[in-house]
Amino acid sequence: MQVRLLEFGLIEIDGQQYDHDVVVEGGRVGRRRKKASRPLRDRYGHTPLSLLEPIPWACRRLIVGTGVDGALPVAEGIVAEAARRGVELVAVPTGEACTLLSSADLRDTAAILHVTC
Repeated sequence: MQVRLLEFGLIEIDGQQYDHDVVVEGGRVGRRRKKASRPLRDRYGHTPLSLLEPIPWACRRLIVGTGVDGALPVAEGIVAEAARRGVELVAVPTGEACTLLSSADLRDTAAILHVTC
């Protein structure tokens, strides 16, 4: 899978452009369903990645692209749940996450990529 951050708010995955956050699981790309995490926005200053939204836990490694500037908050519960499940959590700015995902084995790697901030 070829993944790259084109610019603020836009990524490209295997030639398809996305202007919204995405979840990559089992080699498939879908929209991140972050609505459930919105009530936490005031606490974090931004809608965080939280356990209130669907997380692709069926993997050994979960790559989280935290945005162009790395500003996406990752709620503490995500870190604890990853440890509990034995999932390696890699939270890095989205450009770096794209590079990691491009060279990853998609049989055991999932990703959540934030395309702004």
